[in-house]
Amino acid sequence: MLVLSRKALQSVVIGEEVRITVVRVEGNQVRIGIEAPQNVRILRGELLEAAEEGFANAELTLEVSTTS
Repeated sequence: MLVLSRKALQSVVIGEEVRITVVRVEGNQVRIGIEAPQNVRILRGELLEAAEEGFANAELTLEVSTTS
């Protein structure tokens, strides 16, 4: 993992098409803006983890139901 320090309105560029900008820092909250092509999927980490957990549970349910 790369860890960077950025101030408000400073950016990080990933590849040629993704730019992450610190929009505002307020207390313990940081607001970021993400510029990326429409075909790039952007999810909050907790949503991705929940989706992956849901898929794992669905696969487990499917496996159990097909072996019965």
